[in-house]
Amino acid sequence: MCDDRTDTDNIEYVRTKKMTRRQFGVASVGAGLAMLLPRSANAQAVSEADIDVTTPDGVADCYFVHPTSGAHPGVLIWPDAFGLRSAKKQMGRRLAESGYSVLVVNQYYRTQRAPVVNTTNFAEVRDKLAPLMGSLNAGTQTRDARAFISFLDTQPSVDRNRKMGTMGYCMGGPFTMRTAAAVPDRIGAAASFHGGGLVTDQADSPHLLVPEMKADYLFAIAENDDKNQPEAKDVLRDAFARARLPAEIEVYVGAMHGWCPPDSTVYHEAQAERAWSRLLALFENALT
Repeated sequence: MCDDRTDTDNIEYVRTKKMTRRQFGVASVGAGLAMLLPRSANAQAVSEADIDVTTPDGVADCYFVHPTSGAHPGVLIWPDAFGLRSAKKQMGRRLAESGYSVLVVNQYYRTQRAPVVNTTNFAEVRDKLAPLMGSLNAGTQTRDARAFISFLDTQPSVDRNRKMGTMGYCMGGPFTMRTAAAVPDRIGAAASFHGGGLVTDQADSPHLLVPEMKADYLFAIAENDDKNQPEAKDVLRDAFARARLPAEIEVYVGAMHGWCPPDSTVYHEAQAERAWSRLLALFENALT
């Protein structure tokens, strides 16, 4: 999860790449907003809209994108700590072009509509993000998960006869686990990319929810996250093995916390593309 330790790691990573943090941040954000992520083969035409979804706690501003015709598996995307923004919409659109009806949410809707910050440099927005991140807990995540999955199930573009998927980045990683446990009969696949707080010593640690899930899983772990908590991957492997649930758990060598979004200061294109390909394989196999 975005915190001082991972931010320090990422600053050092940028320094070793012979570019200042400011230079790299400006370059990567500009590239992320301007670039087009690689399109999938046979990309489908999509329809997209900024929408509001009612939850038990208020009205959440979201982005909904889906193929223009037909009904498809629904997918719920939980953003990283920087929230719903152009890069996340871009990623949602790319997934929809591969044949999914995708809802990307603003997890901070109780406090502020998106976008909540205008940079992915955590050091610059720590004071703004810390209270927003702290305002969410297992209870809010579970209520939101049920509301968002219920919304998807009311959409004509969502095939209710097929399982749904969920995916999350950074702080969104544990959100996927709570989603999979909250609506196990609907979530057939889930993916966490550089997720933080997946295994903790607290009574509400996400890994303790594995017995309540029915989802196949992908955990794509950042190299520095693994160095900071090397035991987490083994705890996850054991939990999924005991639950007899398939789980692909891998440390992505050379990829730092936050490497997947194209506007990240540590975006690693090759490893991000590999993680994306594993996601598509997971959904193809599990969302039946």
